[in-house]
Amino acid sequence: MRLEAITWDRLVDRLAERLLDLKPADGSPWPRIAFDGAPAAAPGDLAARVHEALRIRGRPSLVVGTEGFLRPASVRLEHGHQDVDAYYDGWFDTGALWREVFGPLEPGGDGRVLPDLLDPVTDRATRSPYVQLPPGGMLLLHGPLLLRHWFPFDLSVHLLLSPGALRRRTPQAEHWTLPAFERYEDETDPAGTADVLVRADDPRRPAWRG
Repeated sequence: MRLEAITWDRLVDRLAERLLDLKPADGSPWPRIAFDGAPAAAPGDLAARVHEALRIRGRPSLVVGTEGFLRPASVRLEHGHQDVDAYYDGWFDTGALWREVFGPLEPGGDGRVLPDLLDPVTDRATRSPYVQLPPGGMLLLHGPLLLRHWFPFDLSVHLLLSPGALRRRTPQAEHWTLPAFERYEDETDPAGTADVLVRADDPRRPAWRG
């Protein structure tokens, strides 16, 4: 795997410029981009920076995090607070993501996206208003394990951490989730299937292939 050293600023600029020319293959007027990675890799931070870079270039976008689409605690914690299979298969409400995020951005959709559904702290509905994404506006969806759900992404970015870096940068209380990311690597190969790969072992010195 050959990667090129790059700074975060240059990486954000390169991604933003690439997205300006992105045309959805299905004819949708709304490009959909994945920022995939374990929480320790902070894919949401990169999505937010690309959002700002697009704003400066006059292109609207909406950042959505999958943490706002968790299933209720009564469902996702049914088998305990540290069930790896439940985390891998059942923590995130993929049905709601299809319905409230991807469905409105399909060809013929109305572009009205719900940015979140459930507050992960209070475990209550957020009651956030819908956001109207204009034609040409981009969805920047970030979260873990994104590339295993057949979501209709037009471009995918995977933030890669080596097993050692993932363990070091994951809080001790969340180490129980690590086997889920091992399974994800084995079953989905996000580093091999993503359009853009960013190695973030050293947060000061990223490298990429894109």
